[in-house]
Amino acid sequence: MSVYVDDPERTGVSVLPDGRRLGWAEWGPPDGTPVLFCPGAATSRSLNFGAGLLEPLAVRLISVDRPGLGASDPAPGRTLDDWAADVRDFAAARDLPAARLRIAGFSQGTPFALACAARGLGAAVAIVSAGDELAAPCFADALEPEVRDLVRLATADPERAEASFAGFGSADALWEIIDAGSGEADRAVYRDPGFRPRFRRALAEGFAQGPAGYARDTVLAMSRWPFDPADITVPVDLWYGGLDTSTVHSPDRAATLARRIPTARRHLLPDAGGALLWTHAEPILRRLLTAGTPAG
Repeated sequence: MSVYVDDPERTGVSVLPDGRRLGWAEWGPPDGTPVLFCPGAATSRSLNFGAGLLEPLAVRLISVDRPGLGASDPAPGRTLDDWAADVRDFAAARDLPAARLRIAGFSQGTPFALACAARGLGAAVAIVSAGDELAAPCFADALEPEVRDLVRLATADPERAEASFAGFGSADALWEIIDAGSGEADRAVYRDPGFRPRFRRALAEGFAQGPAGYARDTVLAMSRWPFDPADITVPVDLWYGGLDTSTVHSPDRAATLARRIPTARRHLLPDAGGALLWTHAEPILRRLLTAGTPAG
């Protein structure tokens, strides 16, 4: 059994200016470099990465539940720009340096992390197992038919798409999709005795308020993004595993996304799967800590 994740060391709820609450969890030294984590689909604040590395690397990892997931209040009709505004308010409430945050996004957390960077938050970004802008015209012929149909629905009729995602969204259903769509390398992580119960707990917490938060996230991830990746000016490292078999991650393993972001650096690890956030946490964190740091 490998040690991929730890239980939260500190948890809490922060109140935003409009009265809504955002739930958060932390790991690592309180005076460490703050790294804001945007988790994948429907996973709550309780799932981390970099177990055993945060203390020696002096990383304060902060995971925040998006609205309607876990311990965060819902915000019907929210957008990716709204999330960036929430992060700015959250950083102010917790005395975090918004412009100097490091931001990590995993899978469906990709557009949420990049939205923050596009709106001037963060000093560097790590995107792992990229969830790409699937509705962009460049991917029109590159998606699996089932995924293409979902993207078209999300773009043409977001309200109907949101209702559809809510209809089949549950912790058990999403776990089955993840497990069935994973290759051998990823199943070794997802079925690990130390990882599986924590991952499933994070899914259960993500759906604690029902499926609406997950459904809204999915519509936002599958629609056109409200920002141009070309406007991002901070360093962005894109990490992708060559053994990643997910049909909802970047169809070209983030090659196009790397070209769209002028500051991007792409890392394709041929022997890694989609779970490289946990199997390769050390190089991801080390690069995130040094990217954007002036030399000398």
